[in-house]
Amino acid sequence: MNPFRNLINGLKSLFQKQQIDRELNEELDSFLEASAADKQRAGLSRKAARRAAKAEMGSPGSVKHRVWSSRWESLPDNLFQDLRFAFRQLLKTPGFTFVALLSLALGIGANTAIFTLLNAFLLRPLPVQKPQELLLFGDGHAQGSIGGVPEGRMPLFSYAFLQEFRRQTTSFSGIAAVNSIEFGAKASIAGGAYETTHIDLVSGSYFSVLGVPPFLGRTIAESDDQAAGAGPVAVASFSWFQRHFQGDPSALGKVIRIQSHDYTLVGVARPGFFGATVGQSADLWIPLSMEKEISPGWNGLDNKFFQSLYLIGRLKPGVAQAQATAETNLLYKQIMRGFLGAQPSQKQLASIEHAGVELTPGGRGVPRLSNIFSLQLKILMAIVALVLLIACANIANMLLARGVARTREVAVRMALGASRRRIVLQLLTESLLLAFAGAAAGIALAWKAGAFLLSMALPSPDPIPVNAIPDLPVLGFTLAVTILTALLFGTLPAFRSTQLEFTPALKDGRGSSSARTRGMLSRSLIVGQVALSVLLLIVAGLFVRSLVNLTSIPTGFDKHNVLIFFLDSSTANLPHHTPEEIKSVHLQEQIESRVQAVPGVQSASFSFFTFNGGGWTDLVLFQGIPRTSENGKQVFFNIAGNSFFSTMGIPLLAGRAFNVHDTQTSPKVAVINESMARRFFPSGSAIGHRFGVGDVPDHPGEIEVIGVVKDAKYTALDEGSQMAAYFPCTQNPGFYENFAVRYAPGANTQQLISEVRSAIAQTNPNILVNNVSSLEEQVDRSIAMKSLIARLSAFFGVLAVFLAAIGIYGLMSYSVARRSNEIGIRLALGAQTRTLLWMVLSETLVLLAAGLLVGVPITLASTRILKSQLYQLSPLDPLVIGSAIVIIAAMTVLAAWLPARRAAQVDPMVALRCD
Repeated sequence: MNPFRNLINGLKSLFQKQQIDRELNEELDSFLEASAADKQRAGLSRKAARRAAKAEMGSPGSVKHRVWSSRWESLPDNLFQDLRFAFRQLLKTPGFTFVALLSLALGIGANTAIFTLLNAFLLRPLPVQKPQELLLFGDGHAQGSIGGVPEGRMPLFSYAFLQEFRRQTTSFSGIAAVNSIEFGAKASIAGGAYETTHIDLVSGSYFSVLGVPPFLGRTIAESDDQAAGAGPVAVASFSWFQRHFQGDPSALGKVIRIQSHDYTLVGVARPGFFGATVGQSADLWIPLSMEKEISPGWNGLDNKFFQSLYLIGRLKPGVAQAQATAETNLLYKQIMRGFLGAQPSQKQLASIEHAGVELTPGGRGVPRLSNIFSLQLKILMAIVALVLLIACANIANMLLARGVARTREVAVRMALGASRRRIVLQLLTESLLLAFAGAAAGIALAWKAGAFLLSMALPSPDPIPVNAIPDLPVLGFTLAVTILTALLFGTLPAFRSTQLEFTPALKDGRGSSSARTRGMLSRSLIVGQVALSVLLLIVAGLFVRSLVNLTSIPTGFDKHNVLIFFLDSSTANLPHHTPEEIKSVHLQEQIESRVQAVPGVQSASFSFFTFNGGGWTDLVLFQGIPRTSENGKQVFFNIAGNSFFSTMGIPLLAGRAFNVHDTQTSPKVAVINESMARRFFPSGSAIGHRFGVGDVPDHPGEIEVIGVVKDAKYTALDEGSQMAAYFPCTQNPGFYENFAVRYAPGANTQQLISEVRSAIAQTNPNILVNNVSSLEEQVDRSIAMKSLIARLSAFFGVLAVFLAAIGIYGLMSYSVARRSNEIGIRLALGAQTRTLLWMVLSETLVLLAAGLLVGVPITLASTRILKSQLYQLSPLDPLVIGSAIVIIAAMTVLAAWLPARRAAQVDPMVALRCD
């Protein structure tokens, strides 16, 4: 028959099954009559002939089943019947269904949510052409700038190196560059209101190398990036374009004012492209040639050793990564030696000789956030996978119990002719229906959980531009997990349900072989659950204790009652006849003075950085101390106002802080921390000593130490002790956006924020307050991911113990129910209550001991990989391990004690009547 005709007939049969059934009945009746007539002509009576014809044909139902089974449409019909039957079976046991669905929803939902983040940070490629051809120079971990002669593996590169390398390379068809800093600036469209805009400075080759065509207009071209200040053009992201122009093509040519300079909108990038750095979303792309105009303090185009760029190259066809790596490192050393001039020092030559470039896959963009969160996300993925495995073991245990309860049903169906394969498929259909229902609930949970987890991991006033909604690859992963889950918890119970002894199964509904097998399998699953629960609980305990250690360490500053205002002076319209350095100094002094007069404000100060807000390091050389391994160390620097130390609550240990006498015309001064003072002057005072900054052998010591303050944490709570020096704002002019305000305890913070805003506006109404947060929030944000892991691991550890307890409770309840007759006899013969309790509990203690013997060694071997994630805590911490064992033991004993107590209180006469 024609395959298409066969398909049409099959579809008709599915929707007209009653008619097909009638036609088969008519055919069978006709066959029966014809066969009986033949036998009657052979000499048999009509009655005998009909009986013989029926015997020869067999059961009409069996014949119809064989005929229907030979047709392709029987497969979807059987599946529909199995699903309908499975649905009815699940409705008959609402308690089992609820527990199973809840376990699966939490397990599959957690796996989907974590995998969504894992996919967004680590797996999802950039929406560019042929991303597999892209290579990133370095690992993308660094951000900011590196000065001086390179050492080691270089993560950032200078604009001069980009130009020279692009001219000489033969392995790459093009090289793109993007500044490692995403600039936030106030932008005004056609004279409208100013708003914060995220800007990426990129090379003229950026869009062409990545393979991102324009949606409208054109992208940035090489001609826009030829000379400093020559490219006042901008390309907008599609989302920014839609938000401001609602898709109107006439927006091209509009003027955007940024930092007192005008830029012409020349194009819109394709939808879905937000930039090359994971976790950042650019609103506008502007040529690198406009770096000085976008950020006057960030001007390194002419400095060959100002390394601040990420480089991404596209390989030529047929060029291997190894070949490109070899060429890149050779050219890197040649170009850097050329930058040093005719007479480089031996130290410089040695540094370049040991420097190099590592090429890494660039198709997924610059993985700055990926590098930070990669291990944490993998740990979370492992945790939720183990939780799902425990849930599978729990459901498998419950299905084994249901299988014993349905022994008579299975035996009857097999006695009536159902094949073992047919019954196994039907039972697996129940498991698949359960798994898919749980997966549907889990996806609904993950749909909201992804964004929630992202906000917990990266708390920020601005939304993190990472898509945390499950996409097609994530849904494919969830589908695979769902099918695997159904097979894990459904296959073994399905096969065991069909391995029974017919006579006892049909007689009393209990196949002895099935019951014995079920008991052994159930106990094995319980042992596995206990072992995995121990692992998860210990991991959770380690993360929680590490977080407690981290939050309890002294920060060196007082984080309470401090607000941090982030100010933008780019729209301040300061007098043009006043020099830039004087404008910024006067403006900041006026703001500090006005804000300190606000009721409730105790002190206020500008600074370059606040905690976890960035870093600037360089070498220092003290006068009179020979350059050694000590004199020449990297030091963390900050620039601060006169009231900075009192505002931040950093105690002054010696000397004085900055004051009004420290001006641009007075001698340069600095305040250093105690680590720096102790390192350079272990047996004397640092006050009055002078030092210089930078790697210059004969550097003049123009900066005098006037004070020593207590050590503090600067970039992270878990950082080690490091040297630090502070310079006054007045001697290092520039507008510093971080403005800290300490207020009196009990003050109304919302009212205070409003009054501080008003004071700033009175000073200059054009200064914008981008954001306000507390110093406490900054500290909390620095450990947000660690806090998230600790919370989630604790939740899933408790969930794992709870699931294991449910499994033990179910097993013991089933065991008690099966031994009711035995318990009745023991009670009738005078057994004591404690004896019966011990009889049941001893079985549980054996399972507990076996689970601990398996789980603890596995845990001790596995937790070593967590060492880098723990703060001042060993992965073999005895307190955590001991506590986890005690909790598991207590929950296990409690889960077994409830059915044991019920068994001890049973009426002997009732138990003896139970079969």
